[in-house]
Amino acid sequence: MRADEKTAAFTSRELRTLRSLRTPAHIQKFLDEMKYHKASTAWSPRLVLEHRQAHCLEGAIFAAATLRVNGCPALLWDLESVRDDDHVLAIFQVNKHWGAIGKSNFAGLRYREPVYKSLRELAMSYFDSYFNLLGERTLRGFATKPVDLKKFDSRNWMTTSEDLWYIAEHLCEIPHTRVLTPEMEKRLTRIGPRNLAAGQVGRQ
Repeated sequence: MRADEKTAAFTSRELRTLRSLRTPAHIQKFLDEMKYHKASTAWSPRLVLEHRQAHCLEGAIFAAATLRVNGCPALLWDLESVRDDDHVLAIFQVNKHWGAIGKSNFAGLRYREPVYKSLRELAMSYFDSYFNLLGERTLRGFATKPVDLKKFDSRNWMTTSEDLWYIAEHLCEIPHTRVLTPEMEKRLTRIGPRNLAAGQVGRQ
C-alpha cells in the first residue's frame, strides 16, 4: 500500500496534526496532555483526535496510527494481567531496539525509550509498575508478536465512526508468552504504600 493510500481518509487538517507528532516522544506528550477517557468505547484515531481524550486501548491505537502516518509500522502490543485490566501499547523500533507509547492512569505504564533488545525485556520493564489498587503485582504475560494494524485496513480502523472492539478481541485471541512460573507467582510481594501512591500521581 502506498503512503497516500494509507492516510487518504484523514482530512488535511488531521494529517497536519498527526505529522507534527514526528517522534514517539512527541506522540506520548500529546497523549499525556489528553484527558483520560472513562467510557466503554473503542474510538478510532479520528475520534480521539476530535475529542482529545482516550483510554488505554484508544490511546495505543491512536499512537499506532500516528506512527504509521510518520512512516513507521502501526504495531499494537498487549500486556496480559490477572485481577487487573490488560494494557495495550503502540510499540516501535530504533536500531533494532524496542520502545513503547501508552495511555494509562498509572504513571509507570506509559512511555519506554527504545533501548530494549527483545519484547520480553520491554515487557519486564513494566513489571514493577503494573499493579492493581490492592498493590498486587499483576503482569503475567505479553503478546508473543505485535499486531500490525494494517491487517484491519479494510475496516477503515483509522477513521471510522464505529467502535474498534474487534481489535481488542483479536489481541485477546493471539498467543501470549508468560513471564512468571507458578513458583514465582507464589513468592510475589505487594507494592508498598509509597510506590502505590507514586504510581497514581495524576490519576483522573
